[in-house]
Amino acid sequence: MRSSQEEFENAVNRVKLLKKDPGNEVKLKLYALYKQATEGPCNMPKPGVFDFINKAKWDAWNALGSMPKETARQSYVDLVSSLSSSSMSSSQVKPGADRKQQEYENLVVTSEDGITKIMLNRPTKKNAINTQMYQEIILALKAASKDNSVLTVLTGNGDYYCSGNDLTDFSGITAGEIEEKVKNNLDMLRVFVNSFIDFPKPLIAVVNGPAVGIAVTILGLCDAVYASDRATFHTPFSHLGLSPEGCSSYTFPKIMGPAKAIEMLVFGKKLTAEEACARGLVTEVFPDNTFQKQVWARLKAYSEFPANSIRISKQVIRNMEKEKLYAVNAEECSVLQERLLSNECINAAVNFLSRKAKL
Repeated sequence: MRSSQEEFENAVNRVKLLKKDPGNEVKLKLYALYKQATEGPCNMPKPGVFDFINKAKWDAWNALGSMPKETARQSYVDLVSSLSSSSMSSSQVKPGADRKQQEYENLVVTSEDGITKIMLNRPTKKNAINTQMYQEIILALKAASKDNSVLTVLTGNGDYYCSGNDLTDFSGITAGEIEEKVKNNLDMLRVFVNSFIDFPKPLIAVVNGPAVGIAVTILGLCDAVYASDRATFHTPFSHLGLSPEGCSSYTFPKIMGPAKAIEMLVFGKKLTAEEACARGLVTEVFPDNTFQKQVWARLKAYSEFPANSIRISKQVIRNMEKEKLYAVNAEECSVLQERLLSNECINAAVNFLSRKAKL
């Protein structure tokens, strides 16, 4: 039996009332079926490769091919009905339970008590960020910006918070492929950093261990940074023939003064958690043995604040500098593209990968 237009419109309204986030995969199905039911087969040009959200939507809609509008309408109604039943059942069983929002290969993303937690999850690689993890963090931040949480937390699983970029991403790349690989990576980095600049809610870094490179520089775009006393902060850009990223060429001098910023970004001084706190990069340091308990108790207290109030307050504080940060990000990526293709950087990467191969 085919659904009537009225049933379809009721289903559209019921989606807005779902108490449980169905996850990005289901939301993409709903989007695709809605577009197919109302407009027919996909009629939009394919978005660019780095427009991850719109590309995912386009792929989902385009995959429906020539499905008739009536069939799409019925499928949409059936899917919403199953979601409504599932939402009622789960809310009756465990209304406050911690739940995964979406399955990721390199992240664990959960929501509970008004907090979305994005945890880097490559502990055997010291949470080094590879290409796929970059893409997943971008998607996770996009989803968190629209969910019902009050604030979002970024942390790491295991002994490390994050050891920076995974340089093994460049292993196996031929000389003829390097330029294209570098360009693609820098396009992705620009989108990645902009996702921090644009994030509308309070974004808290919970630094559970050593942090390196991009994991350090991006802290200047977070709204609070809580660190274990065993955490360290290291930006060895010059050692690798590179230059600053993550808007740190602008945020670090503002936070700690030009001389201290140069000591970190140019001369690669590694800071302890207490030193980073004294320079203003870290908000507060906690003993490692009580770190998780103290930090999460505080974050849960923050999550009880009025959501709109703290979002608007952040906007008032942050929005004035958005255009400046976009420009800084673009300039840093442009300089980095040149550095990554330089002999200094290539030789440093070869030496690093050679040492890794001997381990």
